[in-house]
Amino acid sequence: MKQLFIFSTIIILGFLSGGCKKKKEEEKQPFVLFSIEDDKQLGLQVKQEIESDPIQYPILPERGNEEAYRYLRALTQEILDKGNLTYRNEFAWEVKIIKNDNVLNAFCTPGGYIYVYTGLIKYLDKADDLAGVMGHEIAHADRRHSMRQIQNQYGIQIISSILLGNNPTLLEQLTAQIAGTLTGLSFSRDHEREADMFSVRYLSNTQYACNGAASFFEKLLLEEQAGRIPEFLSTHPSPENRVQAINAKADEIRCSKIPSNTLSSYQRFKSLL
Repeated sequence: MKQLFIFSTIIILGFLSGGCKKKKEEEKQPFVLFSIEDDKQLGLQVKQEIESDPIQYPILPERGNEEAYRYLRALTQEILDKGNLTYRNEFAWEVKIIKNDNVLNAFCTPGGYIYVYTGLIKYLDKADDLAGVMGHEIAHADRRHSMRQIQNQYGIQIISSILLGNNPTLLEQLTAQIAGTLTGLSFSRDHEREADMFSVRYLSNTQYACNGAASFFEKLLLEEQAGRIPEFLSTHPSPENRVQAINAKADEIRCSKIPSNTLSSYQRFKSLL
């Protein structure tokens, strides 16, 4: 029945896509051969795979870390509530912290399960920087970039087998790719650019500087120029030109680039980790 549902969805989406009103190119939702329910199901399977492997993904426990989780979830919630997301109410948008100070990464699965490494949090200087990165990762899920990449890399039949629970080995491999611990599922330059642009839009109505992601990439660029290339850049495009593009987008939509007055609370958050 699930197989039939998937391919019926393809036919329905193909029909509906022809009747949609034309939007600005940036606002158009990409055509994906899988349904939103498939995003949610695959994301849940990836979440379960991650949280069943505490050696590779040491999730910071909720108990004893309530204050840290409150801070991160409040920051994320503000982006979700004010960002005008397409799938704000459909996706889970759960946030977890992975306790590993040596990893500079964050990722968001299909269906909105967000994971942030303590290494990234401690690397960033301001809450605005973290908000920019969170907006970027949220955009990957809300714009369905992961599903598009998975669809292109694996094809419909193989992904259908994962959704049906028939291919646990490939699910484990796919999880590692989404989490950035295994190469192979890197986003295209267009997807990275779009996530940058939507991060600016998502933050434009929040208390955070809408170009928060630019500060992060500026720091990466300085380290790259100094010959200290963070591992993050092995799975992401070079920050060259991204800072300029993010700032240009902020100027285009006339949102505030002034850092929020949250430095002390962000320092407190980092100290809890």
